[in-house]
Amino acid sequence: MMNRRTLALAVSRFAYSAVAVTALAAFGVGAGMAHAADESPDALITRVSTDVLNTIRTDKAMSGDINKIIALVDGKIMPNVNFARMTASAVGPTWRSTTPEQQKRLQEEFKTLLVRTYSGALAQASDQTIFVKPTRMAADDKEVIVRTEVRGGSDPIQLDYRLEKAVDGSWKIYNLNVLGVWLVETYRSQFAQEINANGADGLINALTTRNKANSAKKG
Repeated sequence: MMNRRTLALAVSRFAYSAVAVTALAAFGVGAGMAHAADESPDALITRVSTDVLNTIRTDKAMSGDINKIIALVDGKIMPNVNFARMTASAVGPTWRSTTPEQQKRLQEEFKTLLVRTYSGALAQASDQTIFVKPTRMAADDKEVIVRTEVRGGSDPIQLDYRLEKAVDGSWKIYNLNVLGVWLVETYRSQFAQEINANGADGLINALTTRNKANSAKKG
């Protein structure tokens, strides 16, 4: 089983890649979001990874300002991730019986959990590089896995992205694999214990409590 530190690095690098998709327009890099539908998944991840690492190296304050990180998530990451699907997959079968309000709360608390738990790992990204492997896919594929390696440490880290093709033709990330373990499945096993004991509201309360604890530690 993956240890906490490795999983933390995985989630933070997931965030880096998602951030850059929309950050490019602000930094004047690349073709811009208007051409996202014309871009292959591996080309997107290549561009995203390179540009977001450059952004992190330039903006050192990102690793120390939690409010700035949250603003980046809301404004730049979330539009490029199918977070409803990610949360639904992490919650599991119980998601289908939850109310719209419960689904909203679960998404909010899950997002906060990811941001507050792993924001400290942002500072470690500046020395990393991403190698994106060529992706084989058919023209009509709706889902694809882009396989990459994170280089810069003692050993390369396998980091794979699962993406889906949206209605507008753009690609959206909905899961991440590090060292052979998918992030959503890892959380699903944790969430299932709470759901089995206390239901969806119990999971919401547990996430809220954990997020408040994380906030207090970093405050």
